[in-house]
Amino acid sequence: MAEEVKFFGFWVSPFSRRVDIALKLKGVDFKYHEEVLSDKSTSLIKYNPIHKKVPVLVHDEKPLAESLVIVEYIDETWQNCPILPKDPYERAHARFWARFIDEK
Repeated sequence: MAEEVKFFGFWVSPFSRRVDIALKLKGVDFKYHEEVLSDKSTSLIKYNPIHKKVPVLVHDEKPLAESLVIVEYIDETWQNCPILPKDPYERAHARFWARFIDEK
């Protein structure tokens, strides 16, 4: 059985775009579900019941929320074409700047 990857996003969300780019860089086959944020799908609420927001990645029926968490999961799961640096110090710097951008 082939693995199933679903991605719930919103076309204008920079957080959704971050996940979309990571999936495409890694060459991961996925099914995209565009969400209407004023009328959220039952699937989105099922997979992200706490925040009820995008992005959400579902890999073999195991959901993940929050774009940075998802990108790190993608990078660790599909190891071709690394997104984050291999060096722990450089990887920590990349995470710092990603969080800084999100918060500021």
